[in-house]
Amino acid sequence: MRHRRKGRVLGRSPSHQRAMLRNLASSLVLTEREFEPGEVGAPKVAGRVVTTVAKAKEVRPLVEKCITIAKRGLLAEKAADEFSATADRDTAEWKKWRQGEQWQKWAQAMAPAVTSRRRVLQLLGDKQATRILFSTIAPRFTDRPGGYTRILKLAMPRLGDAGPRAILEFVNEPVSTASVAPQLESVS
Repeated sequence: MRHRRKGRVLGRSPSHQRAMLRNLASSLVLTEREFEPGEVGAPKVAGRVVTTVAKAKEVRPLVEKCITIAKRGLLAEKAADEFSATADRDTAEWKKWRQGEQWQKWAQAMAPAVTSRRRVLQLLGDKQATRILFSTIAPRFTDRPGGYTRILKLAMPRLGDAGPRAILEFVNEPVSTASVAPQLESVS
């Protein structure tokens, strides 16, 4: 029986599943980095990965969870900016700030941001992907309450085994209040 065994097996052991989903999620995030023109391995479209439908459905919650954690970390970083030092590092003014009460407040406010970076690094397993997620992807979705990715099924199956393929990509349009308002009225 499969009691309490949610998710797809994907023909792999549990450790192989975790590794594959982690690699797929970090690959999706890494497509957003800067590439040189003509660089080997550069994606055709940034923020998009082609995979099978089952893998896309399994990795989507992982990617969305990482973005949500990154958004919370960015909020903590903004709160910590209020207490940050304005002087250059290792100057007399910076050392005074470092020994003072402002540093204690900064460290307290910065702790959730550091925790969120560490959590995303644990989920993705790639430092560069974590950096890109916090610097470019999470700020883009600050106003969006969820649904950061979409799955588009492709008509042509994969050559070789005819597996159904899909595109997993980041949503780029901003959330409009006009599209949300009619849905809220119909629910009431």
